[in-house]
Amino acid sequence: MSNWQAVCKLEDILPATGVCALVQGEQVAIFRPRADEEVYAISNIDPFAQASVLSRGIIAEHQQELWVASPLKKQHFRLRDGLCMEDAEHSVRSWPVRVHEGQVEVACD
Repeated sequence: MSNWQAVCKLEDILPATGVCALVQGEQVAIFRPRADEEVYAISNIDPFAQASVLSRGIIAEHQQELWVASPLKKQHFRLRDGLCMEDAEHSVRSWPVRVHEGQVEVACD
């Protein structure tokens, strides 16, 4: 059973953007692609640049999947599971995330 950590209010994340949150000592990028309650959580660390930047990437749709493009080297990471489109060996961690009573919550181990 997961413990859930509240990271922010849903309204704090503008649609089509991401924010960074600290969850159990790890930087997690939280994305809200649309104006609804759909949210995703992946690592904020770009494995190619070793920089904390993925939350500032651009969200795009490709082959009916949502991806974020790193603002530095432009690799794409799938929002639902962190898969790297260009090189699966550089995929990033993803977390279960939900909206509960207006709060965005990330599952903790």
